[in-house]
Amino acid sequence: MAERVYLDWNATTALRPEARAAMIATMDQVGNPSSVHAEGRAARAIVERARDQVAAAYGAEGADIVFTSGATEAAALALAGRGLRGSELEHEAVKAWVGCDLSVARDGAVAVADPAQATLQLANAETGILQDLPEGLAVCDATQGWGKLAVAFNWMGCDMALSAAHKLGGPKGAGALILRRGTDLTAQLKGGGQEMGRRAGTENIIGIAGFGAAAEAAARDVGDGVWEKVAEFRDNLESGIAAAADLTIFVGKGASRLPNTSCFATPGWKGETQVMAMDLAGFAISAGSACSSGKVRGSAVLNAMGYDEETARSAVRVSLGPLTTQDEVGRFVDAWTAAHRKFRARAA
Repeated sequence: MAERVYLDWNATTALRPEARAAMIATMDQVGNPSSVHAEGRAARAIVERARDQVAAAYGAEGADIVFTSGATEAAALALAGRGLRGSELEHEAVKAWVGCDLSVARDGAVAVADPAQATLQLANAETGILQDLPEGLAVCDATQGWGKLAVAFNWMGCDMALSAAHKLGGPKGAGALILRRGTDLTAQLKGGGQEMGRRAGTENIIGIAGFGAAAEAAARDVGDGVWEKVAEFRDNLESGIAAAADLTIFVGKGASRLPNTSCFATPGWKGETQVMAMDLAGFAISAGSACSSGKVRGSAVLNAMGYDEETARSAVRVSLGPLTTQDEVGRFVDAWTAAHRKFRARAA
């Protein structure tokens, strides 16, 4: 039986060996980073090393790195009480805090009239479409971009940016808010003075150590051109799907996209049905639809871009990673094509 193939890297990534090694090395560290004795100072050194690693990997030297439990907490810390505006393309963790009334074009571009009062994602998790970030943007959700793109916080032009370790080979449960020094920020978790008084609670030094190591390794991959090969595999995948299904729509194909992401829809063939068929065939992908209170809805992202409900409910996302091989891509295309052939036969 063939090994399963993981093609859902935008949801979460494989843990990098560098991150695993850093976490294992930290597990026996007994000290609390807030303690002043030798053990506490050793724990603090682990946190500060990771902070330096993230700053260097993200091009954020001179900025503040506030460690959190992930991008969701970073979003709450950055957005709570600010009354910013966003669009329907944003992640739910962002949409929970903003008014989603910014207009979205068919190609996925978001119009931002007042950057200082807006939040805008760098890359969409579902379609991979990249945004042109305006200068003076208040907050950017860069979670999907870090570790895949040659992007630096110091030239993004925003005041704050969100990140999650598990999107670039680090552990789940660790993330960060990156902010320009001097940016006003009100702590949401109150109590101790950890993280420069911006996020109370004893630091998760194991997760933070893994985050720092993963960020450093991910930046090295970007510099070494790893993602150019991934983009080649993604393009091969789309060519294979297009050859087998001429009615399939590739969302964002003409736009600037993440190098690893393909979102495509075959109208009439529900996304969740495709996901289940591929799962049974040994491939992990995701659907462009979500369940809420038992009701299946079309993709809000595709709806915002002007796609009809049938197309929105028929979308799936395939996202590759640095460990994906051309053989795995070819096997996926063959499996998807076989399932598509059965779908067409039933629909005839």
